[in-house]
Amino acid sequence: MKVLILAAGYATRLWPLTLNRPKPLLTIQNRPILEHIIQRLKTIDEIDEILVVTNTKFVKNFKEWKKKRKGKNKISVVDDGMKKVDDRRGAIGDIIFTIKKKKITSDLLVIAGDNIFDFDIDGFVRSAKEKYPFATIGVFDIKNKSLASKYGIVTLDKSSRILSFAEKPKKPKSTLAAMCLYYIPGERLKFFNKYKLEGNSLDLAGSFIKWLSGKEEVYGYIFRGRWLDIGDKRSLKRAENLKWGKEAKKK
Repeated sequence: MKVLILAAGYATRLWPLTLNRPKPLLTIQNRPILEHIIQRLKTIDEIDEILVVTNTKFVKNFKEWKKKRKGKNKISVVDDGMKKVDDRRGAIGDIIFTIKKKKITSDLLVIAGDNIFDFDIDGFVRSAKEKYPFATIGVFDIKNKSLASKYGIVTLDKSSRILSFAEKPKKPKSTLAAMCLYYIPGERLKFFNKYKLEGNSLDLAGSFIKWLSGKEEVYGYIFRGRWLDIGDKRSLKRAENLKWGKEAKKK
């Protein structure tokens, strides 16, 4: 299994902090956001490579980070060839680009590079394998319908299958937010190209999940703990003031 961390954004809402440094390498409690994510992966033995896809502007930053880090993970930095904000591929575009460039055929765990959470995801992976060969996404209950209008919101049936997916709905049907945390079995990777060929948007990752859940079964796994999507200075400051676990423990 491979992990793909999406890190090709320009994070304009965080300027000037991100003018010369990519958002996933901003530090929270003296540790890059990216390291917080990788720490949560340590309990998953099946991972044979972590891929970090970024743009040409920031590829040097990630290569320098990789050179300095002391972790044992096999990490590859992928340059998506984009140099400006207006030329970005989008989240789905970067997934498709990386799958093709790295010739990925194995199961793929996709994670947004600007997320920080305090729960381990080995339970998520186990649950996803039980739902094989269908895809599973991470879901977090934000418990606030007013706040839910800012997220991609899903509803689930008793088997945890996604019944509906709405992006930033004005009247949310639930408070279950779709995280950008996806387990896509290898034999389901072909759907990314089909999605693209139909002319769908390549920007938001959630658009693909909404589309796929309309084609076949897609499941949600509800996480409990803390999760933040670092989108602006306010959420960055909030993350800095919270306590995050340092070590992932095998359950």
